Formats: sequence, structure tokens, C-alpha cells
Amino acid sequence: MLAFYQKAKQTKVKFTQNFKFQGANVSKAYLKSPIGILEIIASENGICEINFVDKFEKIAVKDENLKLCLDELKAYFEGRLKKFSVRLDIKTTNFRAKIYEALQKVPYGETTTYAALALAVGHKNAYRAAGSANAKNPVPIIIPCHRVLASNGLGGYSGGDGLPTKIWLLEHEAKHK
Repeated sequence: MLAFYQKAKQTKVKFTQNFKFQGANVSKAYLKSPIGILEIIASENGICEINFVDKFEKIAVKDENLKLCLDELKAYFEGRLKKFSVRLDIKTTNFRAKIYEALQKVPYGETTTYAALALAVGHKNAYRAAGSANAKNPVPIIIPCHRVLASNGLGGYSGGDGLPTKIWLLEHEAKHK
């Protein structure tokens, strides 16, 4: 197993097999960030999604976990936060849950590869599946899928403007490491 997977503390995450919020009370907030407008969606159990959107909506935020998420994201973009503590409530498969747990253990300002990520979760040949899980990451930045590189270069990034967003995040972390 890789050192980053063995050592680091994990953010509190609730992974379930449900693929819809199933009537859960959800709230949302928006954040203008250096990489675009982020829509943050939360259930009563934690943050469910972070989406890159075109329109900012000013909404009164009452949910404490959502407020914490906004504060932590602001601190991250200011270079003051290296590890998120906000609770997550992610609906996913068992394999993706393992990938997301491993991703949270990749240290700030460092990178890994899809192959190393697959190896870290015990599926050494599942690097394409690791890449697919990365592309479906419901909470980018908090689960730092931008820290994963292809063995032959940067790889892809499905959030924001794609690769320019990934490059910005990597350079931001390198600058504030």
C-alpha cells in the first residue's frame, strides 16, 4: 500500500449505496471562486455535491455544515486550508467509495497516478476504473481528484473549464504548500 493511503487521517464521510437523495432535506449555497461559481448541495448528513455552474444565486445559508463548507472552501482558495473537515454524505458504489477515501489521503500539494490509486485500494489493474471514479467525483476539491495524474501527463479533469481548472488547482497548492 502507498504511504499516503496508510498514514493520513480521513475526513468524516458517509458513503451509501443510494443514488438519489430520496426525499432528504437538501439545502444549497453558492460560492464565487477563482475557478468559477461553485454550487454546494448538502443533506442533513453532510455535503453531497459540488457543481461548477454559470449562475450565482444569493441564498441565506442556515445549515451549519454548509456554512462550514463555504468557510473551508474560502480558506482553501486563500491558501490557508490544507485539509477539509466538513462532513460528506456521498451516494456511490463500494469501489468508488474506496477510491474517494484514498483520494482524501493524497497530501495537499502532492500528486499520485491513476495506477497508484488503483493499487492503493487493492485493484492494481483497475486504473481506468479509478479514472472513471475520479471523473464522477461528486465533491471535487474536497475530495481532491485534481491531484491525480495520468502516467503520461496531466490526464483529464471534468470540473469547471477542464484542464485549465486542474492546472490552477495544482499550481495553487504548490504555491501554498
